Amino acid sequence: MVHESSSDSPREGAAEGYAQRPRIGRLLQRKQLITKGSEVIMENTVLSHVDQPKVPAVSGTGTFVAVFFLAWLALIFVLGARGGFVAPPGAPPLALLIGLLAPLSLFLLGYRTIPPLREFILSADLRLIVGIQAWRWAGFGFLALYTYGVLPGVFAWPAGLGDMAIGVTAPLMLASLLRRPNFAASKSFVAWNLSGILDLTVAVSIGALVPLLAPNFYGAVSTAPMTQLPLVLVPTFLVPTFLILHLTALFQARRLGRQTTCYGKSGASGEIRISQTA
Repeated sequence: MVHESSSDSPREGAAEGYAQRPRIGRLLQRKQLITKGSEVIMENTVLSHVDQPKVPAVSGTGTFVAVFFLAWLALIFVLGARGGFVAPPGAPPLALLIGLLAPLSLFLLGYRTIPPLREFILSADLRLIVGIQAWRWAGFGFLALYTYGVLPGVFAWPAGLGDMAIGVTAPLMLASLLRRPNFAASKSFVAWNLSGILDLTVAVSIGALVPLLAPNFYGAVSTAPMTQLPLVLVPTFLVPTFLILHLTALFQARRLGRQTTCYGKSGASGEIRISQTA
């Protein structure tokens, strides 16, 4: 009896080994599926930066930004009501330029030196940023003011048409972001934001430099109404706000492009290592 049991044990062990082989194969296949799934999740995490807005690193940063814009708007109202942006005839509009450049300088300085603010800027929802730019279709108001003889055509036409072009194309940019989250890293999105910055720069340059370099160029109609309420809100509040939104979009596009490039390189190196081991 002992001899028979000892001869049967190797057969039983072999049978158990053959029975476990399908189980081991299924475990290996499951492991490969999990590995591929984790790679897909990593890729979607990189590319869905626009699709899923992040929560700011510091919860109070958003409140600080909102308070800053409200305080800046209130200051513009107070100074505008007192005629603080009106320049003497023949003098450069220094107060108007300060009202334009001061918030931009503070924005760039904060982005460089304050990490929570920088993270807040880089985690802002691009869909909201692009959607706000759609309001620039209201640039047709410059053309209406030109029609009624309030603003000169040399300023109203480029400022109005440029704003309308950005405002009309903003929904197209927004639709592309909704369809393809990685569209924010594309050349088209970057070019659109650069075009918006160029439009605002040209309009401000015409309004500020032409009276200084050629005081009689406008004739009877000048850009003087832009230094008084309510139009003074355009160069001192709306233009800086739109510029900040464009810069925010460009900062996010640059970071997303770097993340996509780094992931592409790491994925390619991983494929090379796998092929070499195989």
